[in-house]
Amino acid sequence: MISLPDERPLHLVITGGSGLIGQALTRRLEIDGHRVTHVVRRPVRQEDIDWDPASGRLDPADLEGTDAVVHLAGENLGTRWTKAIKGRIRQSRVRGTRLLSTTLAGLERPPRVLVSASAIGIYGDQGDRVLSEMSAPGDPARDFLVSVCLDWEAAAEAARAAGIRVVPARFGVVLSDKGGALRKQLLPFRLGLGGRLGDGSQWVSWVSIDDAVGAIQHIIASPTLEGPVNVTTPAPVTNREFTEALGRVLRRPTIFRVPAPALRLAFGEMADRTLLSSTRVVPTRLIQSGYYFHYPSLEDALRHILKQDHGTSFPG
Repeated sequence: MISLPDERPLHLVITGGSGLIGQALTRRLEIDGHRVTHVVRRPVRQEDIDWDPASGRLDPADLEGTDAVVHLAGENLGTRWTKAIKGRIRQSRVRGTRLLSTTLAGLERPPRVLVSASAIGIYGDQGDRVLSEMSAPGDPARDFLVSVCLDWEAAAEAARAAGIRVVPARFGVVLSDKGGALRKQLLPFRLGLGGRLGDGSQWVSWVSIDDAVGAIQHIIASPTLEGPVNVTTPAPVTNREFTEALGRVLRRPTIFRVPAPALRLAFGEMADRTLLSSTRVVPTRLIQSGYYFHYPSLEDALRHILKQDHGTSFPG
């Protein structure tokens, strides 16, 4: 639940409202009685705001007097990265964020906060090292995702310079049965064909969709939170541990393994930067600011998401 001191409902603007997090956040906000407006390229509702980051089209009047903006728009990462796709990934994040940021900066009545999506990919592959918001980013010259995330966060500078509270929300792997990485894994795991990726030692920093939404609400309601915030649970796991937990929840064996060379053959650079990359992130600033995680345990989160009861299961 979020509110202003006078407890009036808020008017929130969301880009990327049709995505996994955007849909869940919209439902939660509307249930709580807030007004939600989506920024879209092809408006279908009268209340939608029309924009086109490629041409720089966004009417400032549509954003005047709103309370908060949550920027979630961006090209999907979960495909093989060709040169063209890498260009779309970068431009969809940087160009859109810059347009939104500069537009907000010029408003007479700007929102109090801009929550702008980012990703833990900014840290790069750092093995077993525990990473907080104070940790240095990875090497942008060697890691495409690091360079994208750095440019993505920097694109919100105009809003920050104008006095708007800007919070880059660095999301980990968001778990939901409605989409994302977990949704793609469900069929093979349910068929008993699930298994670890590579040697399974890489760290997976995850968050349930409920806590991803809860963290955004908490950020909006916390006026002292500014700058990067990791949106992951306090308990990252290795890929092996994730595989075993999902197998237990679905009551299926997890005896298979997908070798790293096979992943590289299928997905190219994307495999090394996402599937095989080890990023052990903790949400230091969320915890310090008093956020309570509803699902800090992976197995509890999976059982909630997949509506599975405890019972006899195969060993991992």
